[in-house]
Amino acid sequence: MKGVLGLALIGALLLAPGQPVMAASGWAGDLTPLPQAEWNVRRAAHLLERAGFGGTPEQVAELAALSPREAVRRLVYFEGAPASTLAPFDQSDIFDAALDAFPPSRPATTDLAKAKGEAIGVKVKPAGNRPIQPVANKFFYWLRASRLETHRINYWWANRMLASPRPFEEKMALFWHGHFATTEEKVRDYRKMLAQLELFQREGRGNFRTLLVGVAQDPAMLAFLDAGINVKGAPNENFAREIMELFSMGVGNYSEQDIREAARAFTGWNFQGLAFHVDADRHDDAEKTVLGRSGRFDGVDVIDIILQQPVTAEYIAGKLYAFFVRSDPDPGLKKKLGDLLRANRYEIAPFMEAVLLSKDFHAPESVATHIKSPVELIVSTYRKLGVKEMPGVPDFNEVSSALGQRLLYPPTVAGWAGGRSWVTPGLLILRGNFALDVVFPDISFLPEDRYPSYSTGNEIRAVHERIRAGLDMTSATRPVDKDGGMDMMAASSRNVDRDEDFNTRFASYRGWQMAIERVKPIPRTIARLDLTRMVIGAGCKTALDAVRHFEGRFLSVPLDDKSRNAIAEFLGKELGTSDLLAAETYAEDALRLTLHLIMSRPEYQLG
Repeated sequence: MKGVLGLALIGALLLAPGQPVMAASGWAGDLTPLPQAEWNVRRAAHLLERAGFGGTPEQVAELAALSPREAVRRLVYFEGAPASTLAPFDQSDIFDAALDAFPPSRPATTDLAKAKGEAIGVKVKPAGNRPIQPVANKFFYWLRASRLETHRINYWWANRMLASPRPFEEKMALFWHGHFATTEEKVRDYRKMLAQLELFQREGRGNFRTLLVGVAQDPAMLAFLDAGINVKGAPNENFAREIMELFSMGVGNYSEQDIREAARAFTGWNFQGLAFHVDADRHDDAEKTVLGRSGRFDGVDVIDIILQQPVTAEYIAGKLYAFFVRSDPDPGLKKKLGDLLRANRYEIAPFMEAVLLSKDFHAPESVATHIKSPVELIVSTYRKLGVKEMPGVPDFNEVSSALGQRLLYPPTVAGWAGGRSWVTPGLLILRGNFALDVVFPDISFLPEDRYPSYSTGNEIRAVHERIRAGLDMTSATRPVDKDGGMDMMAASSRNVDRDEDFNTRFASYRGWQMAIERVKPIPRTIARLDLTRMVIGAGCKTALDAVRHFEGRFLSVPLDDKSRNAIAEFLGKELGTSDLLAAETYAEDALRLTLHLIMSRPEYQLG
């Protein structure tokens, strides 16, 4: 079915997108508040899309019934919003204290075991075959378990985006995750990634100074940017460079000397377990000169100096604006935004209140011009469908990753490029396939948290099958190429196996077993949709009525008449009639095909 409907998607991509939502108004760049007389359902939907993840017609109508200021304050300050009853993350109890000083690699782990007789809480066997095997097994266990638990965090967060009565809280956390980008791939500890996410959720609407200091002292960021090797006499410039280049000021607003001096101020900053720690013996307490200021600065002092630079407010305000409004503010607007953030003393909530309430936010240049990120696409789809819990099929992690945005795994410290990079021709096809999987779920899906599907997945499954067939460990784990010969990896593995201390490939296999045994599974529910009830409940009587309902509910850009009528004709043919009520008992699949067609269009990629 995907191949057939993929042709429909390609055809849809060739159609011209619909007309702009509103005619030109001259509002671009105007930060004065939107007048009450200009407030309507369409603008309420735009606000909920950008400050949250969209919503059902009922949720949009609830916002539209308020004044513009009341609607913005409900989202930004939660005034009048229901109390959140969302549960904290339910951890799987996979960590033990011996894993805290986790070695940087498998060779470092097994070398430590050979030298000390113990590593990561596992003693070397005093006699017998492969005495270091349990150590190697545990090393791979933690890599696998932390990764799987991180995927569970992603589901937990996606559920919060979907179900929270405070969606702006999660939207801000999503922004800061892309701004202060760290990845579990390097941190290798789900606990640190979770703590950082909770920092974004807790402080994301608060004061930027508080957040910046919190991130600078956050174990995930300290691990990610190599704080452990930033010491007196040999400063590492990673964090000092990123805090100026990406986190606060932007390229070209500092010198290389400023970076070197700032790096000295951050020396000795590290973590113990999940707590920030300063090693006084490794901190350079001598005088430094940063951005024209001199003193015996530490990291917090440097952050305060950075915040005093006018360009900092403009840079942060510009990034917030690009995420929530549009990506091309002119220099004059950037300066006004920076002045606004400084006037609010770097408090994010009042700054965002002013931006979201402004005429500029509702200008034609800002409406339906944002290409939804994969996470926004997925979450907004389910919110508009009225789904209350993130389905387990299709898999949120797998889909978002295929579309280019796996949470807690940004590709670089600069986060995701965004914008047009989300909608290459290949990615548009995959977006259409996601829409198909929503309305017609793939029941052959194999969950990666129970069945390894990474680059080594086939090898791991092969090891399992060989052991079950009765092969010994060495034979079961020997990689063989397709011609029956031995490749370079195989030769390397055989050389490792010769000393019989441990078998790396078996350790990888055993690590997966141990991780899957201990990490709680992701619930594999399927969204329960009833599109027939949805459209008839909305008063639709004809195929064209149903298409108009889908259009208003799911699209930020209305269809042109030709496209709308063509889709209605398609639905009528699938139903065998244009009378929706006459087809009520069998309309569901036809409605799902029609919704897939609409969600595969270019217009659906815009929010």
